[in-house]
Amino acid sequence: MLKYIKTSLNEAQSALDNLLADKTALFAIESAAKILINTFQNGGHLICCGNGGSMCDAMHFAEELTGRYRKDRKGFPAISISDPSHISCVANDFGYDHIFSRYVESHGRSGDVLLAISTSGKSINILNAVQSAKNLDMKVIALTGQLDSPLESICDLCICTVGGQFCDRIQELHIKVLHILIELIERHFYPENYE
Repeated sequence: MLKYIKTSLNEAQSALDNLLADKTALFAIESAAKILINTFQNGGHLICCGNGGSMCDAMHFAEELTGRYRKDRKGFPAISISDPSHISCVANDFGYDHIFSRYVESHGRSGDVLLAISTSGKSINILNAVQSAKNLDMKVIALTGQLDSPLESICDLCICTVGGQFCDRIQELHIKVLHILIELIERHFYPENYE
């Protein structure tokens, strides 16, 4: 078993090293932070969505922004599309492909941002949510793990963390990116928390 533990940790370290060396991804992370900072400064909101583990990441990102990351500060207006009653209602009435887009249509406004998380960049319900956001003149930040995906082609900014052949490594990089974004937002609005 120890062999597999070490192999897993080595794979994770290699994926992180590759992200650290990816100048395009690092620039995209910086650009995403600037978009989010500008959105919050101008009274906009953040809506996050994803399927499965990516939904958990969307929920985690939103709650760290509305709650507390490292030190106390005011909350930021962020929410993930994860209400079971909404999801089951829309899935039943319109189909699973529309669970996120209907929420964006209902709550999104010009000046808001959609964070769309999809390891493959191919999830139809995520692509539909992006289209709804674009129709409302919202900015769209995508977090994916596959280069040249359909998601990348329709968003305003794509952070692509290529982590290997399986999505668990991609998801591990996604949570690292999300934590970095929270830190950059906090450093802008609450620099005293990092003194």
